[in-house]
Amino acid sequence: MNQHTISILILDDESFMHKLLGRMLANLGFASISACDNGHAALELIDSTSDSPNLILLDLNMPEMDGLEFVRRLVERCYSGSLILISGEDERMQQAAEKLASAHKITVLGHLHKPASPEGLAALIGKWMPPRQSEPRATKKIYDADEVRAAINNGELVNYYQPKVETSTGRVVGVETLLRWRHPQDGMVFPDQFIYVAEAHGLIDDLTRVVLTGALAQARVWLETGLMLQVAVNLSMDNLVSLDFLDLVVGLAARAGVPAQMMELEVTETRLMEDLRIPLEILTRLRLKRFRLSIDDFGTGNSSLAQLRDLPFDELKIDQSFVHGACESDKLRAMFNSSLELAKQLGMKAVAEGVEDQADWNFVRQAGCDIAQGYFIARPMPSADLPDWIQSWQKKFSL
Repeated sequence: MNQHTISILILDDESFMHKLLGRMLANLGFASISACDNGHAALELIDSTSDSPNLILLDLNMPEMDGLEFVRRLVERCYSGSLILISGEDERMQQAAEKLASAHKITVLGHLHKPASPEGLAALIGKWMPPRQSEPRATKKIYDADEVRAAINNGELVNYYQPKVETSTGRVVGVETLLRWRHPQDGMVFPDQFIYVAEAHGLIDDLTRVVLTGALAQARVWLETGLMLQVAVNLSMDNLVSLDFLDLVVGLAARAGVPAQMMELEVTETRLMEDLRIPLEILTRLRLKRFRLSIDDFGTGNSSLAQLRDLPFDELKIDQSFVHGACESDKLRAMFNSSLELAKQLGMKAVAEGVEDQADWNFVRQAGCDIAQGYFIARPMPSADLPDWIQSWQKKFSL
């Protein structure tokens, strides 16, 4: 990074901070530094110059125009530079401000508490990169009902499997079944491009039947080779509107010769159920028949305490938004720990989703979470790849 190429604006209502930050920046070798004591003056500066500052050191709590309003004004100007928040506000306020700026697609390099240290400031500025030339974003293709129906009928839908491992031993205890569409022209298509279409056009039961049939057949193969794995399949709430679905699940498992205990049904309630009676009967009877039930993405949408109260779940999956980076965030750590403690008190297994790196893995292990899942462990894979992956994972874990 060439310090002389970065122009930096200090926006703070305290003249003392102008001097302090200006001195720090000069000592770090930055030459192009300007300062404003209010948002209006900063916007006038940005509007009057041909080149906006590459980086703004922003205080949040200022009179007249606070830092959050200033961010909104930057969005109106299509600001393409970066921000560092330097404020006396508490950690949760700074994190909320970061989240807001990021939601507006403004790059936030991080935040520092006043008084900022030269080392902390240098570390965040070290993350700065020139903005990429804006390119038109490719919009995801959404498929229509006829195309999804054809995919189901033509056998184009395939199951991938993402491993779930026991944190205390590293033992592979199960897999989550994740649907993929091998489109003859478009290649691999992910569920967010067609699941909602299937739900909206009455195709979700047919689609779920394909997923369940494939997962059960694969579970039988693993069982015959001595590989005992819990095989999880995601259900749509639209699967739970008719009691016929109960018979479908039970019948498919019986025909495949797979014990109910090997199958786990994951439920994510993304909307409120108008009538709980049929879903409650289906899930409770499946639980009576020894199928395992998991509440997915716990803490988001409507997957919450009411569902734990009403439905007989065996497993609670802590949503990835509360897992990744929790080791560095007091707020995320508190949410993770409360979910974990709730699972323990209810006698449920807890699964940490979104374990993306070594830090996440260390955190969930030390926290005592039962099971982990995420890219640090493995990405979803075809069933044929799983045995070799298990061998390589066991070697990695034993190191």
